[in-house]
Amino acid sequence: MNNVIKALFFLLLISTVTTVKSQPNLKLVPVIEGNWWTVAGNPDLGELTSDQQQPVDFGIWQAADSTWQLWSCIRKTKAPGKTRLFHRWQAANLTDRDWTPMGIAMQADTTLGEEPGGMQAPYVTPIDNIYHMFYGDWNRICLATSLDGITFERNLRDGSPALFGDPAETNTRDAMVLHENDTFYTYYTAHPDQIGAVYLRTSPDLETWSESTKVAYGGQAGGDKFWLAECPFVVKHPSGYFYLFRTQSYGKVVDGVTEKAPKTSVYRSKSLYDFGVDDDQYFVGTLPVAAPEIFRHQGQWYMAALLPDLQGIRIAKLGWAPQP
Repeated sequence: MNNVIKALFFLLLISTVTTVKSQPNLKLVPVIEGNWWTVAGNPDLGELTSDQQQPVDFGIWQAADSTWQLWSCIRKTKAPGKTRLFHRWQAANLTDRDWTPMGIAMQADTTLGEEPGGMQAPYVTPIDNIYHMFYGDWNRICLATSLDGITFERNLRDGSPALFGDPAETNTRDAMVLHENDTFYTYYTAHPDQIGAVYLRTSPDLETWSESTKVAYGGQAGGDKFWLAECPFVVKHPSGYFYLFRTQSYGKVVDGVTEKAPKTSVYRSKSLYDFGVDDDQYFVGTLPVAAPEIFRHQGQWYMAALLPDLQGIRIAKLGWAPQP
């Protein structure tokens, strides 16, 4: 019986692959597979702990010693200014639950021009065997680097960690970086006039940067509020298409009760420069998550996202299915 089942499964797999190849325009959409597991909760920040604090935008990666690292922006703490700081967790395995809290990892350095309490959305990726952490300081996208992927130091250029920032764009934040064809594509959020959009800047070397281009805005997700195009995350699918995940709602939590579900829109495009501005030509669907980070490990796709009650971070396996 086992051999029969294996044979049927093999035929089904071949059929699916053949169908996808024979329909190059078939739209695949991301789907959550199985159950979520919680990896981080709301941490103890010592004297900076607040009963209103929330773990929000985060980064997750595997360090040089193979441990898994997670840094999250904690907002509404007792830190001065904008109230935000970075906290770190660690685990031996990606599939572990309740990773070990490792304490406050980084706070704003006002001597370097960072906004007090303005730390936002760390994103880490290894480049040439050096771990690069891109983060927001409320007004600029900044860079810190590490050899081991655990301890980071700000990368200073002319005494500043900033890579770029445009006061006209307002609250430049939520950066992530995709390396494609010898070019670094940095997607981020800003909200001039309280209108949120996803922007892109490119660089050949992480030092010189292009002017910004608006790559996603408006459409079914809306465009008249600053939070409608947050936490952009772009991945390249083996099909050759690029997928943009754009959070339009963190959900609504009142007195610890989730009254409104989080929501992220997904767009599919052949171009890294266009995921729909004032239109939905690339829109493929939504997911009930906020601030997702998508990555692959040992051939399996995963998604990490905020808990619906904004009290921690969770992970699930991610799959790709034909659009209904």
